[in-house]
Amino acid sequence: MKQRRISAHEFARSIGSALLAIAFSTSAVAAPKAGDAAPDFAGRTVDGEAVSLSAYAGRVVVLSFWASWCGPCQKELPILEGIQQTAGKGRVQVVAINIESRDVFRSLARRMTSVQMLVASDTGATAQRAYGVNGIPHMVIIGKTGQIIRIHRGYSEAGVDDVIDDLNLALAQ
Repeated sequence: MKQRRISAHEFARSIGSALLAIAFSTSAVAAPKAGDAAPDFAGRTVDGEAVSLSAYAGRVVVLSFWASWCGPCQKELPILEGIQQTAGKGRVQVVAINIESRDVFRSLARRMTSVQMLVASDTGATAQRAYGVNGIPHMVIIGKTGQIIRIHRGYSEAGVDDVIDDLNLALAQ
């Protein structure tokens, strides 16, 4: 088999492509875990305002990524609203982050005006990437200092007690 010589241009282009691939693979942000500082951006309100966790400093924050077509999410949302009502906005801020299109989110938000939790959207998936969301529901409990206390992936009624325990732990800190 005859070996083909490659030109300097072909060599440089292949090396450049390899370096670019390496750069993209190493620039991916690792999903945060318990003990890490929570990313500040948590979606946008129905008015398009950025939801920043720094606005809730000194409070426990519960983020939950959800969609209208997600059955487990629909079971979790009333529990989250109950947490918001019971704990009060002075101690806890629940942010329900919808991952659907902006139009779907606006329609849903119009029907959720009576809830006390904050309803936000992440149509650009910025917060999803920052929090390592690979499936929903995906709940992140953040302590008063902005550190992640626990991440709950999926939903089960048996897991609700764990969520309550994590919230009580966060409130006690």
